[in-house]
Amino acid sequence: MDWIGKIDKSWTLFLDRDGVINVRLIDDYVKNINEFEFLPGVLEAFKIFSEKFGRIIIVTNQQGVGKGLMTLQDVEDVHKLMLKEIENQKGRVDNIYVCPQLKSDPDNFRKPSPRMAYMAQQDFPEIDLEKSIMIGDSNSDIEFGHNAGMYTILIGNEPVKTYPDDSFGSLFEFAKMLK
Repeated sequence: MDWIGKIDKSWTLFLDRDGVINVRLIDDYVKNINEFEFLPGVLEAFKIFSEKFGRIIIVTNQQGVGKGLMTLQDVEDVHKLMLKEIENQKGRVDNIYVCPQLKSDPDNFRKPSPRMAYMAQQDFPEIDLEKSIMIGDSNSDIEFGHNAGMYTILIGNEPVKTYPDDSFGSLFEFAKMLK
């Protein structure tokens, strides 16, 4: 955990969405703004992250689009609401990368593929993946971070096959450590 003490504005924070930022709907998808609910302490965590990290990126698999359960516009509407609330609480997100593809789609870029991290590097060339952290609540999130050469933090207590560098009960617990 000594790497946590080295975090400064040259670092980038990557975050999963469902189960990290908002309540994950088990065996379902957040299909519209009415189904989106922030987890406790998340808005305060973003305020802390905005002071500590140079870039804050959200990377999210949204297979519900590929399944026809919602549209990309529905996802964008949820993100507009989420970003507005984060900004109202003095937090920020620099960009959101969404993979709407099905797991079965050939050449998809879903996590654990590191392609969304490489997309972020293209958009923000100052991102150094060795000075980046991926925070997620599932094995694919932790594998994504490892595949991209990042540090990894697991949120919650879902069992994973790939070991994270650290784990916390919530996003806010990690944020409090950075204060």
